[in-house]
Amino acid sequence: MPTPRPLAFALALALLAGAASGDATAAKKKKPAPKPAASTACTDFYAEANSAWLKANPMPASGAISSLGQLSALALQQQRDLLDAAMNAPQGNVQKLLGDFWASGLDEAAIDRDGANPVAPLLQRIDAIRKPKDIAPAIAALHQVGIPVAFNFSAELDLRDLGRHLGYFGQGGLGLPDPAYYTRSDADTRALLGRYAEYVQKILVLTGVPAESAAAEARSVVELETRIASASRPLVDLRDPRANFSPVPTSGLGKQYRNLQLDAFLKSQGVSDDTVSIANPALFAQLDKLVAGLKPQQWKSYLRWRIGDAMAPYLAKPWRDASFDFRGKVLRGETMPAPRWQQALDAINLAAGPMLGREYAARYLPAQDRQQAEAIAGQVRDALARAVEGSTWMGDAAKAEALAKLKDLRIEVGTPRRDLDYSVQPMGRGSFGGNMLIAATWRHREEMRRIGRDNAGRRWEVLPQEPALAYELAHNRLIVTAAMLQAPVLDASMPAAARYGAFGALVGHELSHVVDMRGRLVDAKGALRDWWTPTEAAAWDARLQQVATLYDGLAYPQLGNVKVNGRLTRDAAIADIAGLGLARDAMKAALPDGGAEADKAFYRAWAHVWAQQVTDDEAQRRSLQDVRPPGRWRANGAIMQEPAFATAFACKAGSAMQRKPEDRIQVFP
Repeated sequence: MPTPRPLAFALALALLAGAASGDATAAKKKKPAPKPAASTACTDFYAEANSAWLKANPMPASGAISSLGQLSALALQQQRDLLDAAMNAPQGNVQKLLGDFWASGLDEAAIDRDGANPVAPLLQRIDAIRKPKDIAPAIAALHQVGIPVAFNFSAELDLRDLGRHLGYFGQGGLGLPDPAYYTRSDADTRALLGRYAEYVQKILVLTGVPAESAAAEARSVVELETRIASASRPLVDLRDPRANFSPVPTSGLGKQYRNLQLDAFLKSQGVSDDTVSIANPALFAQLDKLVAGLKPQQWKSYLRWRIGDAMAPYLAKPWRDASFDFRGKVLRGETMPAPRWQQALDAINLAAGPMLGREYAARYLPAQDRQQAEAIAGQVRDALARAVEGSTWMGDAAKAEALAKLKDLRIEVGTPRRDLDYSVQPMGRGSFGGNMLIAATWRHREEMRRIGRDNAGRRWEVLPQEPALAYELAHNRLIVTAAMLQAPVLDASMPAAARYGAFGALVGHELSHVVDMRGRLVDAKGALRDWWTPTEAAAWDARLQQVATLYDGLAYPQLGNVKVNGRLTRDAAIADIAGLGLARDAMKAALPDGGAEADKAFYRAWAHVWAQQVTDDEAQRRSLQDVRPPGRWRANGAIMQEPAFATAFACKAGSAMQRKPEDRIQVFP
């Protein structure tokens, strides 16, 4: 089934901080009144600002809770409420589709009665295979309904022209997540492969394969997948996008891969571009050979299995149980399936997420919030332009490039600018699995429409109903989803200054990437080139080292003698420092008469974003691998660099929240 491609960023982290101390109690009679307790704002602003939240949200039994996690939970509940309304009183065609999809997903009894009916037409198509030339059209047909078999084909950025998407032929078609599982010989891997073969056998029986021949067919499936895996590249080799980019003309594909019929495959997917990427031609040569060289029956077993495995979570209980027993328990270590509503919602977001996002934004994002978010983001962008102009370490050429990028920056709030084609086959409420196939077919069609010139900006890699805020380097645009524009980030109930401290600072964090060590790799015209000089790179590295040194000396909350890993967290930390400074500059330009009270609201809002409670075990795990500082230091670490904070809260020189002027980290000056 189609899989979402989330953006490479995250906002929620781990922390624990003690509650702030209260005011001094009144003196007893005849005893002198004690002096009021000193404010904890100057010693641990995170704890002081979040004392009420920390008290109201005690430590969980396991894992973590956070203010941003609560925002995500709210977004899920809003999606449920929207779908309930669409199920009972739909407004328009898209809501009718979503309401029917939701109703069919919640009706577990109907799903069980439906049995294998949703996949019956697909299985009949596979049963009709008689000779090798029938295999390629069957592969193409399954891709059309969102079930990629034998290989993957997707729309990804054309690295020669970031303004367009190219069709990428890539490795895939395996039931296990790593090709190495098929070829390693250690005992644990062989045991896993045995469990996998048992799962394949269960699914084949459910698709109608006789029990007495299912074991042999399962072995033939694993054998075919092993051949595919042997020609696949290690996962680590796929991390660099450049390693997956190898453009070739489509005109010769039919002759080069005659048995796979890749020319006909592209036509069936609705792709007419003259170029595609094939980074591993050896894999496709192997597949082309296997189509002709293996008996059609082996391919039929494999294709039946891939259909059953892809659709098992959306079919009757025996299918769901078989899938969860292996994929849930064995591969993911889960003990219980998700509740029914969560399974249905996950399916909708997977196959029809953009549909739900359209309705979500219409219901939950007021026009004034969208407008305010766009205005604040624009003001933070202008603050960054001023910072670039005043930079002491950027040369004239780098400043010109950075300013050109900021001038052309696109700010997209709520939903993508271009809408989709929502013409979809009616769903009805009789078959959840059938609806899943209808929705997956629609989403695959829309994904294929990304391929071609001037289409790269048509989509986001995140859904509007998912809280997210990110700078997308390839398209020089800031993306703010509809779900992100709620407390503690931005809502109408927040004081004006607080909106800059929360939302504005997060925008500043992301926009710093326009001109930082990431942004230096793409110029104002969208070309991949480094527009920094070695001197500018050295200046940035020096600032990174300052940040790493500072955070190396900070105690990891609740872990005794453990310190924050400054080298691991420095990239996120320097963006926090830059973002907070940019947001305050934007606030002062927009609210010049706010004074100390505006600053107080500004800094409190920043701290509120990072309010979290994390268990010791989770904190230990994050201390070793999280690339962002714990929440206490996301709040305090950036604030410690701000002289305006010390003024607003009357912090004396030498206090924990007041660094010496010569020790403050300044990113752009």
